[in-house]
Amino acid sequence: MSLEEDGVRKVIATDAALELIDLLRTKHGPVMFHQSGGCCDGSSPMCFPVGEFLIGESDVRMGEIGGAPFYMSKAQYEYWKYTQLIIDVVPGRGGMFSLEGPEGKRFLTRSRVFNEEEQRKFKLL
Repeated sequence: MSLEEDGVRKVIATDAALELIDLLRTKHGPVMFHQSGGCCDGSSPMCFPVGEFLIGESDVRMGEIGGAPFYMSKAQYEYWKYTQLIIDVVPGRGGMFSLEGPEGKRFLTRSRVFNEEEQRKFKLL
């Protein structure tokens, strides 16, 4: 799977998300994200210090946001492969294990469906 085709990326981040990633990196060192398909905390993108969350063969690297790798479970990717993930930030508490919790903000995944041309670029059609 290609992470980017002709400038179209599988995962991007808003300016607010990039600012929060920079803050978390300053406080915690290198960070990474995992978006699982679970309920509750698992339905939000979770931010961890690199090495704290183990990535396995059942995970797909979607790309990077703010220099932080972003992963998703293969099973969840099958549902989301036709969409671009847009990582944003909103006020509130994040997942209890996600680094942004104490900041009073949480990461949120928004999405948009790739148009037909983009789907062809990613060989989804």
